[in-house]
Amino acid sequence: MRGTAAGGGFGIVIVLILLIWAASGIYIVDASERGVILRFGKFLESTQPGPHWHIPWPVESVEIVNVSEVRTIEVGFRNNVRSKVPSESLMLTDDENIVDLQFAVQYIRANPEEYLFYNRNPDKTVKEVAESAIREIVGKSKMDFVLYEGREEIAVNAKALMQGILERYRTGITISQVTMQNAQPPEQVQASFDDAVKANQDRERQKNEGQAYYNDVVPKAQGVAARLLQEAEGYKQRVIASAAGESARFDQVLGEYRKAPRVMRDRLYIDAMEEVLSNTTKVIIDQEANSNLLFLPLDKLIQSAAGVAATGSISANIDGSTTSPASSDSSRTREAFRSRTRESR
Repeated sequence: MRGTAAGGGFGIVIVLILLIWAASGIYIVDASERGVILRFGKFLESTQPGPHWHIPWPVESVEIVNVSEVRTIEVGFRNNVRSKVPSESLMLTDDENIVDLQFAVQYIRANPEEYLFYNRNPDKTVKEVAESAIREIVGKSKMDFVLYEGREEIAVNAKALMQGILERYRTGITISQVTMQNAQPPEQVQASFDDAVKANQDRERQKNEGQAYYNDVVPKAQGVAARLLQEAEGYKQRVIASAAGESARFDQVLGEYRKAPRVMRDRLYIDAMEEVLSNTTKVIIDQEANSNLLFLPLDKLIQSAAGVAATGSISANIDGSTTSPASSDSSRTREAFRSRTRESR
């Protein structure tokens, strides 16, 4: 009886142990995780979120991999951009200059199977791939492009290059973002670099001032040149038209002259005298019947009268006597008439 009881108690213990061993195969996978089942160390399957069971150790084991967690690696610094790591941050550009570059890479473990079995240390691989990709891109870029306008483009190109390398290595990692933290010249040459930057800014400012002066002066000069060309063209057309008119008028006069030469000579003489005398001062004298009657230059008298009325004064002679311009002109005219009379006699 005692042997039977002992045997029954031992069997119960064995059953309890088996139940506990079987219960140890129960596991739960969260929504952000994936389960990877290993049978004697070999990949068997991946399980989705929820409760699952696998054959307990030592037959099977489970690895839980978080596929939603965003991890970050830092290249060129640790925790703060002031805590630099020169061996990682100093890089050579295409124009043989050195830049101090710090950046961060964020990634997720998208494929648990590849993450666990195809690389010994995937997280370290990401860091090395990131540094290699950035060095390659910086090595093909100019210094000014890296420091100023090319930061976003470098980050985008580095992300694509890193993702391609990681997929080729089958790391199971997906790059989510590459962030450029800082890019500057090395501290040893920072002062000289600032001077060079200031010189470049002065050069650009002078270029802009010169361009502004050019934009102000050249259009004005072009406008003046266009106006002069137009005036010259107008003068040309006016001269050509005038010459053509004179030529046509001469042809007409020649035709009329051939019909009546004497009449045309008299007419031409009268027209010429009219044109000459229209711009000169004229004095008309009546000499018939030895008359002393003369006609003063009315145009001069009118001009003199207008000048006297405007100023309200009469010029004084040296001896204190006053004479009007009309009297002076009249006296000169009388003297001229008397001299001509004497000559005729």
